[in-house]
Amino acid sequence: MAAALLGVAVSACANDQLLSVGTSSPDRIATASTSPYGDKPGAQSQAAGPMDALALNGQITERPPGGRVVIASPSVDEIMKTGTLPEMSWGRADAPVTIVKYMSLTCPYCRKFQREVFPAVKKRYIDTGKVRFIIREFPIGKASGNATIALRCADPAKYLDLYGRFLDQQATWVSQEVRLDAIFKVAQQVGMTRAQFDACLENQPMIDGLRWVKDRGRTLGIIGTPNFFVDGKLVKRVLSLEDIDALVAAANQSRSASAGTAGGR
Repeated sequence: MAAALLGVAVSACANDQLLSVGTSSPDRIATASTSPYGDKPGAQSQAAGPMDALALNGQITERPPGGRVVIASPSVDEIMKTGTLPEMSWGRADAPVTIVKYMSLTCPYCRKFQREVFPAVKKRYIDTGKVRFIIREFPIGKASGNATIALRCADPAKYLDLYGRFLDQQATWVSQEVRLDAIFKVAQQVGMTRAQFDACLENQPMIDGLRWVKDRGRTLGIIGTPNFFVDGKLVKRVLSLEDIDALVAAANQSRSASAGTAGGR
């Protein structure tokens, strides 16, 4: 049985109201989805609906009764917690600033960021050791779910290449109906065989790992794509290079101020 993701239609743009319940400390639970950085209308693809996590081989992750627990102002340790899948990251592991991007392969704003902003971010910050950049999967829609599994099954060294190809070629494979042949044609461009592709769609540990990444993202307050954590601060909109310049500068300034305060004690 081919893998699929049950979710909202591709490119629905708005904020998702995330309810909160559970046993976490009351002051750690968020009930609103508004970003302190000011969400821009039309600046993300929404993940919404009662059942929109990875639904593969009939397995569906639903929202828990009464809503989903969301951590308000998660700590860096909470943000950086990982599951069974390795982080897909670029740059020095000990870079002073970490940017985490949550993406869906069907998201037009993710494509815009990858085309227009990421090359400059890579040159200015990643390649110079100033930023560690992490991509986390947050698939929205059935087609995105299948493509995401193929992306994770590719050679890790080819992840960024295939990621860009899926985004650049969205018009060839994105549709309401899952077109596995069209998805495979993109994956094939980085050397994946049909046998490997078909095996990926039945790879239960991979499926479970991707489900964890998305569920964990929701717990951290991710509501759509692209959403970012920049040095621990959640930004729920697409970022320009100027935005990243400002956020990185603010993070470095805050770190310097903290170091100065600690040194003066």
